[in-house]
Amino acid sequence: MSLSFRQSDILEIAGTEGRVAVDDLAERFGVTVQTIRRDLSELSDAGKLDRVHGGAVLRSGVSNIGYEDRRALNAEAKIRIAMRCAEDIPDGSSIFLNIGTTTEAVARQLLGHKNLMVVTNNLNVANILVENPDCEIVVAGGALRRTDGGLVGNLTASTIRQFKFDRAIIGCSALDLDGDLLDFDLQEVQASQAIIAQARHTCLVADQSKFQRIAPGRITSMSEIDTIYTDAPLPDDLPRLCQNWQTRVVQCD
Repeated sequence: MSLSFRQSDILEIAGTEGRVAVDDLAERFGVTVQTIRRDLSELSDAGKLDRVHGGAVLRSGVSNIGYEDRRALNAEAKIRIAMRCAEDIPDGSSIFLNIGTTTEAVARQLLGHKNLMVVTNNLNVANILVENPDCEIVVAGGALRRTDGGLVGNLTASTIRQFKFDRAIIGCSALDLDGDLLDFDLQEVQASQAIIAQARHTCLVADQSKFQRIAPGRITSMSEIDTIYTDAPLPDDLPRLCQNWQTRVVQCD
């Protein structure tokens, strides 16, 4: 992609400030907000920035973007993914929901389910499901990560190993094109690996932005995932690999 001078300046601002806002950029460059939105969309398509509500954030391979920005990123796609995933969860199931804004979206779609047992290391998930009187909630212990309400560490992993779940519903920060699930926090990686080991059926919920990002910690391969819920076709050779691995892919249009 050949960047315009304005787009290069936008990237420089994002590199300094971490985030850019549409209205601020329009005023700074003396152009319309529609022009800035087009610039940010092109930079996002080129893998330079991640679009968030009202602007964009710098894409990074070693640290995650902020929780509120993650929640706003592809929010409509996350709802579609969550609705489709929840449709496949029968009443009377035992479930694990891990840390992530997409798993929180799944929790909201479970408010009408009956006779559920949900174990989670995500305080946001627990608070959402409090509204479902037919859901037993177990919160895994561990060190609280204040940035997003996640519980991580050895105590979390130890608690997880006390259970055997019908389904694990997990998210991740990035998906490598060779089929690896990736995350930024190695303690969260440890927890996710324990979740997968204790689940009879593992579901990954991940929107297409995860295929445009990288992260340093490897959780597992898609070959260990039973069902993937996403909002767009898998890129490159991943459809063939998933077919070989007998990993079911559900595209939630």
